[in-house]
Amino acid sequence: MGRFDQRNALITGAAAGIGLATAKRFIEEGGRVTLIDIDEEALRRATDRLGPAASYYVADVADAEQTKAYIAYAESRHRNIDAAVLNAGIEGPIAAIEDTPIGDFDRVMAVNVRSAWLGLARLLPLMRRQNGGSIVITSSISGLRGTAGQGAYVASKHALIGLMKTAALEGAPYGIRVNAICPAPVQTRMIEALESGFSPSDPDAARQTILSGVPLNRYATPDEIARMIVYLISDDASFCTGTAYPIDGGAGAGPARRIQKQ
Repeated sequence: MGRFDQRNALITGAAAGIGLATAKRFIEEGGRVTLIDIDEEALRRATDRLGPAASYYVADVADAEQTKAYIAYAESRHRNIDAAVLNAGIEGPIAAIEDTPIGDFDRVMAVNVRSAWLGLARLLPLMRRQNGGSIVITSSISGLRGTAGQGAYVASKHALIGLMKTAALEGAPYGIRVNAICPAPVQTRMIEALESGFSPSDPDAARQTILSGVPLNRYATPDEIARMIVYLISDDASFCTGTAYPIDGGAGAGPARRIQKQ
């Protein structure tokens, strides 16, 4: 018996990276997953790999009507939505605050924050009707500290933690748990884009600079993040709600200085 036998999840930003790794783990433990993303071709490839326990719906998660539609689709397929992972996100431009175009700021806030707000606004009433559920929101280590050159992204990830805490308080009386995860850099398309954004002429140098702040001296894998997510949505975490969980290779502990013996 798996932890998620006869349970149903939906995951946004699910066509690759953390979202896809989480879907894979959930299915391996007996569950069924609806994958949500804007990239239909990537979704098709992902569901082909995951097998019959996976289905998909193409949606712009920052759009209110499309959010309503993807949640209705997931509910109609499986009756209940026992767990949701609001994982969709973009990195936005690498630029100082004064050099960031307003349109770029608005797009980051829409994809990263508005999408989670819209998802919660639909999921919380649904989960109240079914007497419980679990939601995990993907924030970032950038939701716990600042990063020069990423003002829009950092603002969005801080906002997600406040939104998560509010949703946890509103959901608690109905058995709905809401948590967030705060990964340090993960080996995905996003970190490759960030490396190129920080240092277009030498992404490898940017990588070394980023890793200098991670005591374990490597990026996380998507599966390492997925393990925390499936823990939080499982009954093993039944008393966990309203908390942001760092998964950061020690980055939050302090500077990753190397001690040189004389």
